[in-house]
Amino acid sequence: MTSHLAPSPAEQLSAAGVRRVVSPDDPAYPQLLAGFNTHLVHRPDVVVPAATEDEVRAVVTVASRTGTPVVAVGAGHGFGAAIEGGIAVTTAGLARVAVDAGTRTAVVGAGAVWSDVLEAASPFGLAPLAGSSPHVGVIGYLMGGGLGPVARTFGFSADHVRSFRVVTGLGEIVTASAVERPDLFWALRGGKGGLGIVTEVTIDLFPIATLHAGGFYFDGADAPAVLHRFVEWTADLPASVSSSLALLRLPPLPELPEPLRGRFVVHVRVAVVGATTPVASALVAPVAGAAVPLLDVFGEMPYSSLGMIHSDPQDPMPVVEGGHLLRVFDHAAADAILAAAGPRADAPLAAVELRLLGGAIATMPAVPNAVGGRDAAFGLHVVGAPVPDLLDDVVPAAVGGVLTAMRPWSTGGVLANFCGSANDPADLRTAWPDAVRARLRAVREQYDPWSLFPYRGHDA
Repeated sequence: MTSHLAPSPAEQLSAAGVRRVVSPDDPAYPQLLAGFNTHLVHRPDVVVPAATEDEVRAVVTVASRTGTPVVAVGAGHGFGAAIEGGIAVTTAGLARVAVDAGTRTAVVGAGAVWSDVLEAASPFGLAPLAGSSPHVGVIGYLMGGGLGPVARTFGFSADHVRSFRVVTGLGEIVTASAVERPDLFWALRGGKGGLGIVTEVTIDLFPIATLHAGGFYFDGADAPAVLHRFVEWTADLPASVSSSLALLRLPPLPELPEPLRGRFVVHVRVAVVGATTPVASALVAPVAGAAVPLLDVFGEMPYSSLGMIHSDPQDPMPVVEGGHLLRVFDHAAADAILAAAGPRADAPLAAVELRLLGGAIATMPAVPNAVGGRDAAFGLHVVGAPVPDLLDDVVPAAVGGVLTAMRPWSTGGVLANFCGSANDPADLRTAWPDAVRARLRAVREQYDPWSLFPYRGHDA
């Protein structure tokens, strides 16, 4: 008697035209899934390193027949939880950037990171609204809204998307824009996940070659003076100025500037757009003079060096993080955050950041989108110390302790891109008002009727 065994997932994918299917016993499996956060270990049933849009569609078509979940894997900064089972589609093979200087736009393939776009656009004197870390993936960042170092001047990066190419849960390749499938276009700009696999995005570029930016590093002993000055200084800044402040516990690494190694420091980051040097210097003078800086790195810089403003870590590391939105950050809030995370707090924390919102961030673009949190005054983001033995209990508790200490000033919401594993699982739903979340569910049900693309944020 002939045995008729059902074809395996790998066999079905290969029969559908997928060039390469990688199983867990393949030596390439862990490397394909490696991302920035080494604390998350992904365990999909198979990995497909997609080289073409048609391969992505083939994966979705097979998945729809079998009810198998599909997750896209880009640069890997934005995962709040590990992938368990299903099919992981890695998008590095789709990465490309094509700049059109005439229309001031760039077409960016999935898998590209912001440094790719900065490098392609800067020879034309053009600038993308990149994130604070140029090594973050473009697509995931935009789908979560995108809050970059010049956001108060231009708004969320998602506000300046022209169109997406998407493989939907129906196995169709579609374009979503203001005129084509505007409901999907609305959702993809800020709705974050569960809406399809984006293979390409077209974004606006801006004629910015340089800006006055950088920051000031202060000793931990000066933290009270700097935070209280930050409260006063941020009260009436023009929208041309974007800023954030971070309490940093820095390791004694040789690649760090000598004055900062192994110290608790307060890092005030600033970006001023469209100002002369005297005007920019005058705008930052109040906060720069809060104390004597350990290091002053503020000045005119090429826009392509945007990553130097925050100087975020580039090498993969274990990350436990969480965030909240704040309705206000006043002197009482400054005292509270100093008590919870200041230099005298014995807590395994790497960074506690406050990002000034408002300005263009607060304004919905002419073509509305799903980005939430526009009514907040500040964003709070807390990152635990990368100590492996403490990451499962002590570090999450420490991050959660800071979030709890700041709840009196919270809006009750989060930004999708800053809601991490230390948040309560229900927090992600607060990234959108109830009406927006309901509309996102409706769009998802239309374009992904079999729930192939799992995402907890749109759940009721």
